[in-house]
Amino acid sequence: MPEHSAGSDTPGFRVGVDIGGTFTDVVFLSDRGGVHVKKVVSTPDDYSRAVLDAVDAGLRDLELPAGRLSEVSHAFTLATNAILEGRGVKTALITTEGFRDVLEISRLRMPRLYDLYYRKPPPLVERRLRLEVRERVDYRGEVLVPLVESDVEKAAQVLLDEGIRSVAVCLLHSYANPRHEIRIGEILEERIPGLSLSLSSRLLAETGEYERTSTTVINSYIRPIVARYLGRLDDGLRDLGVGVPLTVMQSNGGRASVRMAAEEPVHCVESGPAAGVVGAHHLAARLDLPNVLTLDMGGTTAKSSIIEEGNLLLSREYEVGGGMSSGHRLLKGSGYILRVPSIDLAEVSAGGGSVARVDKGGALCCGPDSAGAVPGPACYGQGGDLPTVTDANLVLGFLNGRYLLGGDFPVFEDQARAVVERRLAAPLGVSAVEAAWGVHQLANSNMARAVAAVSSERGRDPRRFTLMAFGGGGPLHAAGLAQLLKMTRIIVPPSPGVFSCFGLLFSDVEHHLVQAQVKSLSQLGLAAMNRTLDRLREQARGLLEQEGFGAGRRQLAAEADLKYKGQTSHLRVGFESPNLDRDGLEALEAAFHREHEANYGYRLDSELELVNLRVRARGLDRVTRVPETLSLSQDGFRPRVRSRRIYQGPSQPEWIEAPVLGRLELEGKSLRGPALIEEYDSTTLVPGGWSARLDQRLNIVLEKED
Repeated sequence: MPEHSAGSDTPGFRVGVDIGGTFTDVVFLSDRGGVHVKKVVSTPDDYSRAVLDAVDAGLRDLELPAGRLSEVSHAFTLATNAILEGRGVKTALITTEGFRDVLEISRLRMPRLYDLYYRKPPPLVERRLRLEVRERVDYRGEVLVPLVESDVEKAAQVLLDEGIRSVAVCLLHSYANPRHEIRIGEILEERIPGLSLSLSSRLLAETGEYERTSTTVINSYIRPIVARYLGRLDDGLRDLGVGVPLTVMQSNGGRASVRMAAEEPVHCVESGPAAGVVGAHHLAARLDLPNVLTLDMGGTTAKSSIIEEGNLLLSREYEVGGGMSSGHRLLKGSGYILRVPSIDLAEVSAGGGSVARVDKGGALCCGPDSAGAVPGPACYGQGGDLPTVTDANLVLGFLNGRYLLGGDFPVFEDQARAVVERRLAAPLGVSAVEAAWGVHQLANSNMARAVAAVSSERGRDPRRFTLMAFGGGGPLHAAGLAQLLKMTRIIVPPSPGVFSCFGLLFSDVEHHLVQAQVKSLSQLGLAAMNRTLDRLREQARGLLEQEGFGAGRRQLAAEADLKYKGQTSHLRVGFESPNLDRDGLEALEAAFHREHEANYGYRLDSELELVNLRVRARGLDRVTRVPETLSLSQDGFRPRVRSRRIYQGPSQPEWIEAPVLGRLELEGKSLRGPALIEEYDSTTLVPGGWSARLDQRLNIVLEKED
């Protein structure tokens, strides 16, 4: 029976939905802190189908009228997958004469310096569809060559002849004067009704010709796909009787309206990973943990981020499509650049569905391809014939050999063992268990790269941090990963397999606005800076007002991108004054010097240049979005099998009978490993040499024994 039956005293519910490569997660959170979880297999042919089925099933479980839902928030991987798999729409680019090859030239970086076979990812727009127009604006916004409108008419005819329905427009220095881009847009919309149009001056009013072009092209490449998907999902929710608007998680950790997400999907490419970090940030604050490294292991990838001194770190750009997606400045060049604010994280191809194989040199490797939801790992019994990390964990005894999701999802251990034996063990000349152990260790090693990218490679010692592990596979691999990094403390939150959904339910509506201002501070002057800030603030207030946030529920913060004169990179610094005066400007300069020294180890007595002014706008709910306590319906889950033989590796007694417990069975006791904590949506491995206990908020706390 549901905890709350339908009736006049039934609380309202908010719903968080996160689509992964293998499973779709749905969490119902009541006004009283009650939680109900649904986890279903994703439907790659139409991801909205799994979402609607899970929401409908959850409503039936709770005997809840759809009208009781006060919010539906969503994170998805559709945009990321379209970029990675080259399944975006056929796109054209219109640019200034002489600049059609910006996408090819990019940054001239080689991410793998000694790899003679490395090839850059192909541009998302083929060269013949990169169309030039005669015009020229300088960096101050002054028109040097007026727009030749006949060139635009010719470009429009090419679009019609080629059947192009999505176009990116990116002109030189349009951030300083968008007049020509706006006119091109008007002509194209007159000639081609219904055209999907992305203007760089609206999307990203910043310097950096390649970054602006790449971001605008990606927006055009995925915009029709995302718009169709969100429209289909929104219509489906209304058919279920859900009357509240759908909101979408952005890469920066804030939510946006479905209209904004459909028009500018480039802001939502990393929505799923961002949601998990937001949830970890709120939980860490409740636990008074200022320094946390996150591990989010799903079906396709593993993601890591850092929370330092209680603060989320934002990156101004990141890449999609490289071997490792990261905001780190030293790891660029292997994918497609997105210049949008995003939570700073690293992502590697190490998920439960990552395919293991023996390469041509006879070495075991894992990823980057994934078995996904269909056909999925071999153990799913859906025709998969390639060994995955999940299959390996099943062979090692770490996962229930008969079912997942509390019995809702059957698995077949014999099929996992057979495919590991045939595809891995036989070519390597080892046993199936040894091959599976190698896959497990290799997955841990790959994930260690992601954690190192956000910690030790940036001068942060991971041993000073607590590892917070979630996602379907995170708790299973957390201790092995922690041992590699010499970390001694792990937190596994309640409902770890759907934890990203809590980030959706805890986050605020947020918008980031930017305007390039490329001048030295002494040249620009206070009056010009304040005029630009006022314009950005007014735009931000308008966006929040459209989404129902009145004057008392809007929070605006101003930031500036600054650099020393002559530098190519800049740092972002916030300031509190509504309008800058001389004292505020001096405080801003001092803050930049401190930030520069913290990042690079030195400061200069040099003139400062302003690059961009920014306003971050947040819509505040009338009540807190983070309940004081949660009542989790799956907490009472009790494993049916009370012990299982698990493999501990060749350096220890190889096989041992390990107890299998539910989360609540840890209450009031300390459990020494090896042991397994089995839940509805995840399994936590407690290896030998580690202990586990339950804290007051029902988090599993793993600690390395001396």
